[in-house]
Amino acid sequence: MSVNAVTIEIIKGALRSAQAECEALLERTAMSPVIREKQDYFIGFYGADGRLVTGTKLPLFGDVLRPILDRFPAAEIRPGDIFWYNDCYASRGGVSHTSDQVFATPVFVDGDLVAFAQSWAHFRDIGGAWPGSNTPGTESIFQEGIIVPPVRLYREGELNTDLFETFVRNSRFPQHARGDTRALTAAVRLGEKRLGELFARFGTEVFLGAVEAMIDQSSRVFRRRLAELFPPGHSWRFADRVDGDGKGGGPFTVRFTLESREDGFTLDTTESDAQAKGPINFLMNPTVPNTVFGLYLLRDEPGLMMNEGLLRAISDVRTKDGTIIQPAFPAPLGQRSNTLARVISSCLGLIAQATEGESPAASSIYTIYTLTGRQPSDGSLFYKSGGHGTGQGARPFADGLDVIYYVAQQNYPIEFLETDMPVRIRTYAIRADSGGPGRWRGGCGMVREMEVLVDGAVLNTRMDNVENPPWGVKGGESGRPGRFLLNPGTPGERELPRLAQGIPVQRGDVVRMESTGGGGWGHPFDREAWRVRQDVRGGFVSVEAARADYGVVLRDGPDREVDEDATAALRAQRADNTALFHRHGTHRDAKAWWQAMAG
Repeated sequence: MSVNAVTIEIIKGALRSAQAECEALLERTAMSPVIREKQDYFIGFYGADGRLVTGTKLPLFGDVLRPILDRFPAAEIRPGDIFWYNDCYASRGGVSHTSDQVFATPVFVDGDLVAFAQSWAHFRDIGGAWPGSNTPGTESIFQEGIIVPPVRLYREGELNTDLFETFVRNSRFPQHARGDTRALTAAVRLGEKRLGELFARFGTEVFLGAVEAMIDQSSRVFRRRLAELFPPGHSWRFADRVDGDGKGGGPFTVRFTLESREDGFTLDTTESDAQAKGPINFLMNPTVPNTVFGLYLLRDEPGLMMNEGLLRAISDVRTKDGTIIQPAFPAPLGQRSNTLARVISSCLGLIAQATEGESPAASSIYTIYTLTGRQPSDGSLFYKSGGHGTGQGARPFADGLDVIYYVAQQNYPIEFLETDMPVRIRTYAIRADSGGPGRWRGGCGMVREMEVLVDGAVLNTRMDNVENPPWGVKGGESGRPGRFLLNPGTPGERELPRLAQGIPVQRGDVVRMESTGGGGWGHPFDREAWRVRQDVRGGFVSVEAARADYGVVLRDGPDREVDEDATAALRAQRADNTALFHRHGTHRDAKAWWQAMAG
């Protein structure tokens, strides 16, 4: 049915409002700090056929509703049902590690199945070999917690108590598992209610017609821009590396070849390295590269919905079983985001080649250190998961964002950590000089120091892009790699492994985390001197780096005025770096770096 443009826009706004309301409900009622504080969740509305209608935090993992529809025919679905799963392999990457729980409930109008409301969120602990479930020490997905295939948690409104209690019993924090399950249930119930109201308000025919129009709008614009970005008759190759898997393996290279033809696209990933023993494997759903390209190409189209129109334009995504991005069961997946970040950067690398560098530079994935032990007050188990942001890659028109956690999540606030955990945060600051120098500076990482206030605790670490830091573009340098230090500034200072399980720490020990910066864009000497001065005054760049990296000389004194003559003389000595990609330190010659990995 044809629906007028005004009605379509009204329905778009109503869907976005309903989704935001469901997100607020989930965030405010969840028990786990991973959901409540860090906002590691996603709410989506889907059609009866499983197509994504809207998702403000568009998932970067895969088709989350399809596994449910494959298991439960539409004729068997009833009002009041709630479906649930976290099975990564059975869902072909629909969820990418077992900590993410998917919930979905159907929407019926006059007895007909018309839509689904869906939510997923990261649970704090679902069993497995170690607290937190998805830790660096795993070598099998069976060590990463209980695996739930697509099942009915509720049948026509009635809770399957036996199933629910079995799941809760597997968690080291049962009160969180219980509360988070109820929060996700409440969120999809609210989504069901709001979608039902919209069907009643606009009528089924009009509402579904608007949904078709919204998907078609996104698809048409995305496909047109994709063909303009990658014109037919050409192909592009790119590769990027994960440092290691924490088990002695690595580096691991992700290799992409994109071919554009008049009749469509082929993305071939089959030359990627073999899967890892450690948990950095990423089970890449074919929709993932589409999502990355879609988010980039529709970044200036706020009127378009993030929906199914973005997920199928590249229909021929070729993978190879047993590789780092298509591992064979039961390979561990818990630290898969290290490799997901390289999938994203490889897509950006293809864009950079096609546009001669008119694309963002690379970014690292978030940095994590977790602490496990016993509360001194009552001996109960505590588990502190400290995910932290990194600097994001610079863009052709602006600096990279500073200290961003992944897609849309938050860094844990100090007040929460010190209230709930036996730790004291001694430092929380921008990490100066970590952003890759460039005409546009890469985003800076952070520094956080944590003092341990209990004996007998155990630390886990997770960081990537140290040997292979995030690359810069068009002469911009790479972001500076991060590190973990134990007891910095003392005679006992030592650097910790970057992906490790079970490091013992005691009361009074201080753990310092320095996260990685994003790659820069353009030659650093082309950055205006006043911007460099502003960076120095803001703590993003040191006086020494202003001179060494940007060729800007600043005078002594509180105002740090630019010495124009000294700066001009220094910049006159600049050496052009004409390479499209630039990784400082490990591979100064960006062309040789790319050829080594792609070949």
